[in-house]
Amino acid sequence: MSQQNIDLVTKLHPAPDANMVELFRNDDMWSALVDAFGRFFHPDFETLPPGVPGTERVYVGMDGFRAAWLGWLEPWQTYRTEIKQALDAGDRVLVLVNDYGRREGSVEEVKVDGSGVWTVRDGRIARTEFFAFRSEAFEAAGLSE
Repeated sequence: MSQQNIDLVTKLHPAPDANMVELFRNDDMWSALVDAFGRFFHPDFETLPPGVPGTERVYVGMDGFRAAWLGWLEPWQTYRTEIKQALDAGDRVLVLVNDYGRREGSVEEVKVDGSGVWTVRDGRIARTEFFAFRSEAFEAAGLSE
């Protein structure tokens, strides 16, 4: 079952060259994304973006997922993400990524080592949590670095 969870999460991840700013800001692209992949998420799944501990907001459903990403992507002109590794954590998958963003007026991309923990229940995504520090993601997944 754990490899199935890894396969599910990695299948839902955008291609490394996909501009996530466009995917989330463009209504038509977002609608197509939901049509193609919405069935892989529980209707009430939760998204928890990185934030100051204790002040994080939990977003619910596909609309919440989009809202969380739109907030995160606000300062970026382009933003893409590449999976470096996906690790089995039982009903959770720890995903280590490299994110690349470029701000308006800049020609250089900023690289960020990102991470997320995706919880799978009954073969569908139940929760996504994103972390600013990989150590926090490992801890949330119950794994050691």
